[in-house]
Amino acid sequence: MKKILFIILTGISFAGCKQDFTNPGAISSDNAFASPRTLAGASVGLQNVYTNGRLSTIYTNITAAGALTNEFRLMNAGNTDEANLFIGGTAVDNLNGIAGNMWTQNNKIIFDADNVINAASTQADTTFSPGLIAYASIYKALAIGSLCMFFEQIPAAPGSTATPATFQTRIDGYKRAVSTLKTAQNALKRSALSSFFFANVPSAVNANFLNNTINALIARYSLFAGDYATAITASNAVPASFAGSIMQFDGVTTNPIFSTVTTTNNVYQILDSTLGLPPTIAPDLNDARIPFYTSINTTVAPRYRIRGFFSTTTQSIPIYIPGEMNLIRAESYLRQSTPNIANALVEINAIRQKTPSSDPFGIGASGTAYTGPVDVTSLLTEVYRQRCIELCMSGMRLEDSRRFGRPVTERKRNFFPYPSRERDNNPNTPADPAF
Repeated sequence: MKKILFIILTGISFAGCKQDFTNPGAISSDNAFASPRTLAGASVGLQNVYTNGRLSTIYTNITAAGALTNEFRLMNAGNTDEANLFIGGTAVDNLNGIAGNMWTQNNKIIFDADNVINAASTQADTTFSPGLIAYASIYKALAIGSLCMFFEQIPAAPGSTATPATFQTRIDGYKRAVSTLKTAQNALKRSALSSFFFANVPSAVNANFLNNTINALIARYSLFAGDYATAITASNAVPASFAGSIMQFDGVTTNPIFSTVTTTNNVYQILDSTLGLPPTIAPDLNDARIPFYTSINTTVAPRYRIRGFFSTTTQSIPIYIPGEMNLIRAESYLRQSTPNIANALVEINAIRQKTPSSDPFGIGASGTAYTGPVDVTSLLTEVYRQRCIELCMSGMRLEDSRRFGRPVTERKRNFFPYPSRERDNNPNTPADPAF
């Protein structure tokens, strides 16, 4: 199913937020979104676009965030687009392939997800259509969130040749992602999903996958949008023991970071045991998360290598990890109009003292309780530090660095310029950011 729909979906071209799908060899959109089975296939195709290869959102998110915040070291300057990210500043221009692929792939996912959601809403089978809406909404929200993490403004909705897309702020984009997820949440309340639905989606997808992933993403994007009460409520609804929110791979669609980066040692690698953090907030040398996310090679440079969720061809990548929920709550408690320092400390210490054996993915610091200054500023710094370690290579560090007001010297750009492919086709494209 994944292979069939990847062929279908890659037969569609996408440029400048204008959906002109004219490939005569591709299945028409009317047929692709006509029946429950083809709708399910189109929905599964969203994960393919999000995860498959060097063009994918997974690859561009992780690569861009890690390069721009010193999480990685460049291995080969011949990879020009990646190399320019490591230089940063004006070297990252409107023609950068990483930024361009991020823009195109995410906008494509949003467009295709809208088609799935709209078509599923007309299906009479209420044991099937809510699942499609929920699954497609997860990838739509991830795509919107990806754009918001790297661009100051994003298209408010897909445009067309006749009506080019208008833009919205990234904060409004995060709110739109949350709204999409809440609509999906309501759809799931209609009835229990049928076995026919689950037979037509990846094996990891079950009721817990849908409900927990939706709540986790509501928590994430509510935090990024500054809605701390919703972030706390949604994160509390996510079980700490659940490890089933994953994107799966196989021999055809492989783990994109492993296949492109880890196994080649020719693009980039993890910087070292500091994970690119300055000395004042670098991980303790005995932090058990360091050997989880890095490995040591004593014979071939560099010494530190990528590990974590990028160690084999078919290793799954989580959409979220449970520790993110603790850190969302900790930050939200501290950023409320009346900060709750006591609750924030509980969440910080839950992460600092968590052992690998008590985490469903094996991520644990095995450390001690926090003993630093107990004030909002100091604790927010500790939350940032823990996010950088706990969520290593998650693609969120650039968003975090800006949000926590870290020194500009710790990142090489704040936002991407808008790709030329958008600017050349859409007169509504905003001015590029200065940095």
